[in-house]
Amino acid sequence: MTEIIDYMTLPPLDLAAVAICLICWTGYFLFADRYRRGTRNLMTVMHAYRVKWMERMLDREIRIGDTNILMALNRSNQLFASTSVVVVAGLVTVLGALDKARILSSHLSFVSEAPRAVWEVKILALIFVFGYAFFKFIWSLRQFNFALQLIGAAPAHDDKDAPDRASFPQRAARIVTLGVDTFNGGVRAYYFGLAMMSWFIHPYVFIAASVWVVLVLYRREFRSRTLATLSQNLGE
Repeated sequence: MTEIIDYMTLPPLDLAAVAICLICWTGYFLFADRYRRGTRNLMTVMHAYRVKWMERMLDREIRIGDTNILMALNRSNQLFASTSVVVVAGLVTVLGALDKARILSSHLSFVSEAPRAVWEVKILALIFVFGYAFFKFIWSLRQFNFALQLIGAAPAHDDKDAPDRASFPQRAARIVTLGVDTFNGGVRAYYFGLAMMSWFIHPYVFIAASVWVVLVLYRREFRSRTLATLSQNLGE
């Protein structure tokens, strides 16, 4: 009962930092997901490229190159998923040796002192974030596997009268885009997980890092030179 009370009486500044991080994370997710529907950004531009990819794939007799592209995307998922497991395992280990970790951190001038309950909450929050990322990457991996099966079931290059030929590029591109969206969600979790690590320094640093992550994500997805170059290639 005492431990529960300790968790419920976390310092107000720490609670505010967590709340701001959640607002930044969910707020940006909702903004990017809704705003992109009628706006040029990396995700919409790349979806247009995927549609072109699938249209041209239908005219190719040999499609090994197309499957290799998806396998490369799958390797990225596997790497991040494996890394997430290692990070979670490391955090669980730290949680089991928390007293030693607190003693070691006490010698670091830039790490703020905090009660044991606050340390436990910080580590559990990080475990949740990287665990969430793991599930995102695994689901993305499965979606790319579905896309591979779609390519296997695609109409033959010389079968111009196949009933599903006209709709295939949009459907296949949509599955790949869904996989990329899910992968992107896992990468965003990594961004905010790294911001959350600054919580050990000070809650104000955590707040600043959360806001900075939003600015970085917005800049890269909506205002980057990469986006401008890709849009030019599409004639936009």
